[in-house]
Amino acid sequence: MFGDTGWAPLVSSAIVIALIIVFAFVLRKIAHRVIGRVVNRAATGGSITSRFRRASATDGIDALLHERRKQRAETMGSVLQHVASIVILGTAILTVLDRLTIPIAPLLTSVGILGVAIGFGAQELVKDFIAGMFMLLEDQYGVGDVIDVGAAVGTVEAVTLRVTRLRDADGRVWYVRNGTITRVGNESQGWSRAYMDVPVAYDADILGVRVLLEHVAEEIWADPELRESKIVEQPQVFGVEQLSNSALVFRITAKTLPSAQAQVSRELRLRVKSALDTAGIAMASTA
Repeated sequence: MFGDTGWAPLVSSAIVIALIIVFAFVLRKIAHRVIGRVVNRAATGGSITSRFRRASATDGIDALLHERRKQRAETMGSVLQHVASIVILGTAILTVLDRLTIPIAPLLTSVGILGVAIGFGAQELVKDFIAGMFMLLEDQYGVGDVIDVGAAVGTVEAVTLRVTRLRDADGRVWYVRNGTITRVGNESQGWSRAYMDVPVAYDADILGVRVLLEHVAEEIWADPELRESKIVEQPQVFGVEQLSNSALVFRITAKTLPSAQAQVSRELRLRVKSALDTAGIAMASTA
């Protein structure tokens, strides 16, 4: 009887500890599964399309946006899974230690001191992580975006909680810590604008030049290849935008899909120059 009575508390404690550990791992598994489902739903959700785009021209753009959304969701899902694991398993360990009558107050004090020391030593790393989390949550930029972060300008190739990897026009790869980014200029969100200044002589027919540029704008807007894939609004002619010592400067602009302004600007220059040559109107120097 004595033996049975002596072993009963130990067996009972062992069973309780085992149940706590099993429950913690089951709860962790459930939490990870729930987070995974939320992440998958967020990553494979409906297509995010701009109100300026036409559905027939969004295959490549939708693929890019899908990849961007997937990366953001997976990154946040990974962070949430790690946080859930730390909270659940940490609570289980403290509960087991308390069950074993091991004083946890000194342990918590030591952990708190260690955490403060690590915080002071790794404050730049913490700053990078916090900045990366807010950047992902606010969708400031994503993979494929062309951004200006001050120190570097280029296309985003990868985004993590700590660093952003860019590739500039020369092919150089930049690794920028998220905590050092104080401002971001994003050329790939919503829409962009292409424009061209057309200088003509003071004695040129102003009305005729304006009509000619409006015809060019109409032709570009009527071009299905451009209208379906690059331009989202009919180009506008602003009239005389500037006066210089030797020329009147007209401006023609076009609202484009993100990052398509360079291609549309080249097309504008080609068509405007061709139309001016056909009409016998020479471009003047603005110097």
